[in-house]
Amino acid sequence: MTGPSFEEKAESKHESQTAPSVHNEEAIPVAEGTKVDKHGLPLIPQPSSDPSAPLNFPQWLKIAILLQVSFIAGLGPLNQAVINPAYVPLAAHFHKTTVVASYQTTIAIAFAGIGSFLWVPLANTYGRRPILLFTTLLASASSLGSGKARTWSQLIGTRVLNGLGTSSFFTLGPGMVSDCFFLHERGRAMGIFTVFLTNSAHVAPIPGGFLAQYVNYRWCYYLPAILDLTMFLIMLFCLPETLYVRGSTPVVTSRPIVRRLNLWGLRPEGKHLKISDFWRPFQMVIYPSVIISALYYSVTFALGSILPAVTSATLFRLVDKFTTSQTGLALGFGTLIGSSLGELLGGIVIDRSMYLSRKGRGGEAVAEVRLQGIWAGTILQPIGLLIWGFCWQYKTHWIGPTMGFTIMCFAIQIISTVLYSYTADCYKPQMPEIAQVFNFIRQTVGMTMGFWAIPMGTKIGYHYMSITLALISLVTFLPVVYLMYQGRTIREKMGQPKFNRGL
Repeated sequence: MTGPSFEEKAESKHESQTAPSVHNEEAIPVAEGTKVDKHGLPLIPQPSSDPSAPLNFPQWLKIAILLQVSFIAGLGPLNQAVINPAYVPLAAHFHKTTVVASYQTTIAIAFAGIGSFLWVPLANTYGRRPILLFTTLLASASSLGSGKARTWSQLIGTRVLNGLGTSSFFTLGPGMVSDCFFLHERGRAMGIFTVFLTNSAHVAPIPGGFLAQYVNYRWCYYLPAILDLTMFLIMLFCLPETLYVRGSTPVVTSRPIVRRLNLWGLRPEGKHLKISDFWRPFQMVIYPSVIISALYYSVTFALGSILPAVTSATLFRLVDKFTTSQTGLALGFGTLIGSSLGELLGGIVIDRSMYLSRKGRGGEAVAEVRLQGIWAGTILQPIGLLIWGFCWQYKTHWIGPTMGFTIMCFAIQIISTVLYSYTADCYKPQMPEIAQVFNFIRQTVGMTMGFWAIPMGTKIGYHYMSITLALISLVTFLPVVYLMYQGRTIREKMGQPKFNRGL
């Protein structure tokens, strides 16, 4: 006689709940044994009774994990961007132009897009924790090496390694967030993650400018090396493994969370690394919900975040005669304010929209509801871009272009929160591979900025440049509108990916 499965036994331990919504007098009926949230809606995904499953972690630990992976994600762009205000002294030291000096940032960005194709398959097999710890050490060592570099070729080599190391920061984080949070929490959690991811490149110029001006440009590399090493030590003792296959046999232990701090022995049952694992991100590209979201996100991120970062050192110096510290303050505070305000609106609004939609549909979750929260970002992003371009062209007060990229960063924070949350709702088990697609396209688009941004603005004028780029961002948004109305139908026709279904 065959006994009940592990999942059935897990579910049977919980009584049937039909909790009334705090916003609705009528309770939404749910099946017996279904676990519900505080609004009386069924939890998505349904958790098991295994205390070592990340969905069952206490809320304080989930928040601690979120903050750690968010901060380490923020260190990725910071590793690359602290040096941005210091292109002038860096160029003088290596006898290069400021445009050529920006290429070392471009190289780091490019390899940050490539490296994730190595780390994510390894993390899905051997665990997210050991891979994240190893790459954090690699990022720290290579950043230290950049500061010690004596020749241009040495600097480029260490920047390649730094890009490879930090690439895991961008891609493992979204998977770990999805591992721990339910659908009704995911928008806000992803919003916190993306605000760190977006804002770090904006915060980086503030210390970078002061270090370059008053200490030495080399400290623009030493600072991220120290922060990387600090985060390594914190994660070594405080970041548990979140890779978990639903339905796996629970390990009997009195300290399940402590066990998840091990560096080995947590590989999922029957999981072995295969060559095909390295091609999983390319499988996700065929899904319109993923590729359309990734393209639009990457274009807006490049225009709203990377474009100001790679041009400000040159333009503020030429137009406003700014020092490196003044450039860092203008760039850092403007973009920081914009992104922070965008997050206050983005995550809360899309979670609220999902709740109202589910309440009206009897608990059914439709991922495309998330996309309705993107409109404010889509409208404001080209407006900020136009302000930025026209102010540079007509040499207004420095507050003009600063206001432009503040508005752009407000917009891209909303856009990124919406798109990360939407794709996680569509394909939660494949979120690390989706993050790879996002990261690769974002880094590929972004790395080109350093090569053509200043030459294009100089040749055709920054006002015409901003008009051109604004039109490009609007054109790439049109397929997102198509997803709003046809995305669910397309997903149902294509079905779910066949790999990682147990995650």
